Amino acid sequence: MGDTTNTFDAIVIGSGMSGGWAAKEFCEKGLKTLVLERGRDVKHLKDYPTTNMLPWEFKHRGQIPYAIAKDNPVISRCYAFREDAMHFFVKDNDHPYVQEKPFDWIRGYQVGGKSIMWARQTQRWSDFDFEGPARDGFAVDWPIRYKDLAPWYSYVEKFAGISGNKDGLAELPDGEFLPAWELTCVENHFKDSVAKNFTDRHVIYARCAHLTKPEPIHLEQGRGQCQARNLCQRGCPFGGYYNSNSTTIPWAEKTGNLTLRPNSVVHSIIYDEVKGKATGVRVIDSVTKQATEFFAKVIFVNAGSINTNLVLLNSTSKRFPNGLGNDSGLLGKYAAFHNYRARISAKYEGLLDSTTENGRATGAYIPRFRNVRKQETDFLRGYAVTFNAGRYSGNNSDGFGDTLANNLLEKPKLGPWYVGSQFMGETIPKESNFIALDDTKKDEWGIPQLRISIDYDDNDEKMIKDFMEQTTDMYTKAGFTDIKPHDSKQAPGLDIHEMGGVRMGKDPKTSLLNEWNQLHACKNVFVTDGACMTSTSTQNPSLTYMALTARAANHAIDLLKKNEL
Repeated sequence: MGDTTNTFDAIVIGSGMSGGWAAKEFCEKGLKTLVLERGRDVKHLKDYPTTNMLPWEFKHRGQIPYAIAKDNPVISRCYAFREDAMHFFVKDNDHPYVQEKPFDWIRGYQVGGKSIMWARQTQRWSDFDFEGPARDGFAVDWPIRYKDLAPWYSYVEKFAGISGNKDGLAELPDGEFLPAWELTCVENHFKDSVAKNFTDRHVIYARCAHLTKPEPIHLEQGRGQCQARNLCQRGCPFGGYYNSNSTTIPWAEKTGNLTLRPNSVVHSIIYDEVKGKATGVRVIDSVTKQATEFFAKVIFVNAGSINTNLVLLNSTSKRFPNGLGNDSGLLGKYAAFHNYRARISAKYEGLLDSTTENGRATGAYIPRFRNVRKQETDFLRGYAVTFNAGRYSGNNSDGFGDTLANNLLEKPKLGPWYVGSQFMGETIPKESNFIALDDTKKDEWGIPQLRISIDYDDNDEKMIKDFMEQTTDMYTKAGFTDIKPHDSKQAPGLDIHEMGGVRMGKDPKTSLLNEWNQLHACKNVFVTDGACMTSTSTQNPSLTYMALTARAANHAIDLLKKNEL
């Protein structure tokens, strides 16, 4: 498994979506690499205990028992926290935090992190996204543009396997795609209606990280074709979707350059005042509580956005009394997320001679269409919209006694088409949305608990209102009925797209990271997970994290070769 001493070429904190990519790049290029994971080990295939279980094999038929739900009000709100996958989620009391304002922090502490349970939606950013802060006057200007990341998007897409269509949209650049699944007939009906009635809106197949037709590189990874089981949050025995456990981590392991150390809670990064750089990482064993130090020339922090902020805030020294690299005083500030509060449902009475296949990994998607090329509303930025259509089958439960019994014995009948959309709004990073260390409370490893203060604002409310109005209009034009908008009023965090706090930028006075994801003030420490995001855009962010990580890791490798780190 590689070097068994405490000194390595590179240390990666976290083994999830971005940490796996850092490990792969370093190990593949010959660097002895230590990956630190605070949770337990999870091996592909071996540690997916429910992946092949049938519905009746679950004691509670897939539901969370009342006692567990009562003890875990935060994690129980997550859509994937069910009996078949709850072992992959952090329970509320396992790692407490202080909610200065309501925030649902959804976590997965194990090798692979949340890449095991993610929703697998993958869209590239465009220059409309990277140029947004500068154009619209919020946050700070991104130090990169689409052209800087485009080749790295291609690089990770080819390896991970992304299903999609070439849609030719400037606001959502095309990628390296495997074949797409087909939309249902009602999704295609909606697509045609939107195209007929709007010139600025496009209903497309939602791109996703599934192997619809594996390429040789995927077979070399030991992965197989997606079987459309729609049980992905359990871990896939076929490797049909991308996660670290089936893909980047084993790829790194087979080089012989990886040392993977689970149960390793990172306390802080060690800074050498004389050398003027970081020299290692201080770790607390999650089981024994024993402290150990590991050393390396380069450190990648990929602990998950909020935990990455925690690690850096807790990495104090004489040079950095307020957290590693925090000369600007902005560490932990300008945290942001995606607004998932709004949704809308309806029925469609047409196309009743057709039905739909179960198990597709995704449905349709409407890329952002508000304020794309110019400001046209009373709110900044915009939102993306999902769209799905299907038919429920059900029994006739009318009547009593023999009538009811006979009705229930009849073959289930298909009802009308149901349609639904989920809103994903861009939020504006603000200094008042922050992550900080609590002054008194500590966790069981002696590390300060986090204090999270993140909330919605007036821009979010206006955007929700616009989504309701515009989607209702699109639904009405498509002939849908029984249209029902709904605002869940859920707290930030349940989107599971937390970002920011260690943002990229051009100026060390207003940002923490440069264009290569290096800390301005500590060049051998890189941050490439969600914490690095300067703004959020409307796309699902994981693909961008992967591309940023591959790009930054290869830059770090180049610098190491030149003895510049």
